[in-house]
Amino acid sequence: MIMWPVKRIFKIGFVTTAFGTAAISLKSNDYNLDSIGIFRFGRAALTVFDITLHYQKNLYSKKAQLLDHSSTEYQQLRSEVHKYSAERLLELCRTNKGVYIKVGQHIGALEYLVPTEYVDVMKVLHSQAPCSSIEDVYKVLREDFKRDPTDIFSRIEPEPQGTASLAQVHKAWLKDGRVVAIKVQHPFVEANSLVDMKTMEGLVKIVQWIFPDFRIQWLVDETKKNIPLELNFLKEAENTEKVREMFKSFSWLKIPELYMDLTTKRVLTMEFLEGGQVNDIDYINRNKISTYEVSDKLGHLYSRMIFNEGFVHSDPHPGNILVHKSETGSVDLILLDHGLYATLSDEVRWAYAKLWLSILNRDFKGMKEQCSKLGVGNMYGLFSCMVCGRTWDSIEAGLNKKKYSIKEKEMFQREVPNLVSQILNILASVNCQLLLILKTNDLIRGIEHALQTQARNISFLVMSRCCVNSVYDERMQKCQGRLARWYVAFEQRWILLKLSLYYTYLSLSSLFE
Repeated sequence: MIMWPVKRIFKIGFVTTAFGTAAISLKSNDYNLDSIGIFRFGRAALTVFDITLHYQKNLYSKKAQLLDHSSTEYQQLRSEVHKYSAERLLELCRTNKGVYIKVGQHIGALEYLVPTEYVDVMKVLHSQAPCSSIEDVYKVLREDFKRDPTDIFSRIEPEPQGTASLAQVHKAWLKDGRVVAIKVQHPFVEANSLVDMKTMEGLVKIVQWIFPDFRIQWLVDETKKNIPLELNFLKEAENTEKVREMFKSFSWLKIPELYMDLTTKRVLTMEFLEGGQVNDIDYINRNKISTYEVSDKLGHLYSRMIFNEGFVHSDPHPGNILVHKSETGSVDLILLDHGLYATLSDEVRWAYAKLWLSILNRDFKGMKEQCSKLGVGNMYGLFSCMVCGRTWDSIEAGLNKKKYSIKEKEMFQREVPNLVSQILNILASVNCQLLLILKTNDLIRGIEHALQTQARNISFLVMSRCCVNSVYDERMQKCQGRLARWYVAFEQRWILLKLSLYYTYLSLSSLFE
């Protein structure tokens, strides 16, 4: 019944989806066959066709639908189908590279929002993205600088320090001996991005026609909006300077200085800073760095970004956050890769802050009200769980009272496959400004899990303070008259004092449990 439209689409529909833009890729690239649009499109189409048929044959067959969905047999079958499909998707991402890697990384970051099989398979792309050859790196440098790179750099290390979906970073030395990091865009990415996005959009529409519950147009829309921004390193330089100014009071936050005379749309040259990845426990232990100090500073930084500034670094995977022990003994955080930022309007920022306060205070009426403002409606319970990465039982008991455990994480992930349809509906309807925030939340939680510092009372205190400041920022903006502003300021300080006393009490109580 479903097979006929699949065959019909592949026979007469795909040609008009991507051939119109395939010529762009054919004309723009002279590197290899993997960069030619028609090959990339065909590879993607065949992969999606294979995954669709695999789901139809194994999970949506009459035989499978007769099984009890809570039975071990059905859950094992579903897990096997998810894993097979995720591995085929990973293979496609590694072969087509570029935008496909970016989408794969996004999927791998949604730990609490997609089936765990996809997360486990796709998250390898955060640390093992394919890299370009040093010859391709030199080609981009020559094209953008209009000079031979050897006239600028005395040496460029051939092995990259790190490789991402759109670019890779090499350590280099300027002629005067200064050590720099050069971020160089993969040569195929920009020319291929248009045909890749057209292909993805066409394939997603087809899959949604076949499986109406499979609503991931939001992912395509977000990628289409963000990729052009991330491909422009001049925009990344602008973000870097903006966030440096925004957090100049944070002495422990280090952001590399830029060399704007050696920066173009495809090349970003910056100060080289030493440090270990934020989840590198061996490095942290070797350098006697406190994991709690790292976690506290990370939580403080991102709470300020989300609730107070509304300008949020949205790619905090471990390769983009380094830690380093300064000469004074304090721990510095080094924030890298400023290409992708989420910008929140005041209204969304205030509503999101109120939602978090409602979750922490077990204010179910408040949760429903703020979720309605954010576009979620009656799905406030599930969305609240997605936001904090905890079960509804924990929310009801109080997140600051019920300790997070491996058992709770396993239960959360076990229930996610049963809620995929509802989760996709939420992601399709929630205010689009929050889509990157959900991804950021999951990446930060992943780092905290690696550090074994998740759900400490101090993290709730820092977040609560930022939320309170956000809520009172709204009230202050709406105040008229000096007396009203004085009263709001006094009330704000009183609430913050009570918060500090409350969390001090909780911390002391836990010592005697």
